[in-house]
Amino acid sequence: MNRTAALERKTAETSIRLRLDLDGSGAFDIKTGIGFFDHMLSHIARHGRFDLTIAATGDLHVDDHHTVEDVGICLGKAINDALGEKRGIERFGAGFVTMDEALARTVIDLSGRSYYVFLAGFSRETLNGFSLELVNEFFRAVATEGRMNLHIALLYGGNAHHQVEAIFKSFGRALRSAVERTGSNEIPSTKGTL
Repeated sequence: MNRTAALERKTAETSIRLRLDLDGSGAFDIKTGIGFFDHMLSHIARHGRFDLTIAATGDLHVDDHHTVEDVGICLGKAINDALGEKRGIERFGAGFVTMDEALARTVIDLSGRSYYVFLAGFSRETLNGFSLELVNEFFRAVATEGRMNLHIALLYGGNAHHQVEAIFKSFGRALRSAVERTGSNEIPSTKGTL
């Protein structure tokens, strides 16, 4: 099964093209116009071993919010589309990642039902002009459009860059575990559907 998805989303605020290969090698080409965000997205690809291409333009003269949220919408949709019926996947995944003094945990259930919990308090409000409240908005959009149960917790840490980076890396690793092939063709649910 080819587990890829490609989509475009155009609104009055953003224009996004995204391509995802869940069985890639961790290659990425990401350009959103927001340097710190590009850096964080690259960690999802590299540590999840997904191939990810994103080309996004947005109304950055207003702020970063629309671009960040809409990229999250697109990534969530792409994950869900690439998985199809979700036959033969682990379904559940967890990732713990440390970045120096920071430790983050992400737990995912690709249940087909969106639920989202985000427990993180960052040591700063912004990094290089990037509002860290957008980390929450990004993952909320991924969870909603990805139809996944997503729990993210920053367990501790002092450096804001390390805190955010640990979260993005832990998400990549948790998603990698959840989409891992089991060798079966069964849908991993007693309901027979996800």
